[in-house]
Amino acid sequence: MNLVNERIAPIKYSFRRATPNDLPMIGRWLHVPEVVRWWGDPDEQIELISEDVELAEMATLIVSYRNRPFAFAQHYDAHQWPQAHFDPLPENTRCLDAFIGVPDMMGCGHGQMFLKMLTAQLFERGAPLIGIDPDPENERAIRCYEAIGFVAGREYETAKGPCLLMTLSPPDKRSS
Repeated sequence: MNLVNERIAPIKYSFRRATPNDLPMIGRWLHVPEVVRWWGDPDEQIELISEDVELAEMATLIVSYRNRPFAFAQHYDAHQWPQAHFDPLPENTRCLDAFIGVPDMMGCGHGQMFLKMLTAQLFERGAPLIGIDPDPENERAIRCYEAIGFVAGREYETAKGPCLLMTLSPPDKRSS
């Protein structure tokens, strides 16, 4: 089933703030081979997420579909945690990181659907631009981001490896 098909009845996605109680579930998701491939060492990542869950400046979210948690997302001010590739982005730009942690939820449109909803919420809250920085070899993620309107920019070399800076403008500022 293609969940991106617009003829399908509204699909129920929800977002809630992640809590320390979610860390075991997020830790399991970080061990899924497709997540390890792009996010790296699960132990290192869960340590970072454990710190982020407690920070007001970092919105760490559990994404659910029909009340079934299946994904992790976080968003933050592009200039809160300095990274050179985010320097050119305008003030108040929100940056995203996300992954689907349940294998049977991968590859069937859930990423596009929840990211459309999340980015719409961020624009409603005043974000002038949204950035995301996948590995340039992560073709599945890049296709997902392009499908919802992200535009690929420049590739950068970071301390964590290469990334492709992609940005999404508010709907009223996108070229047709």
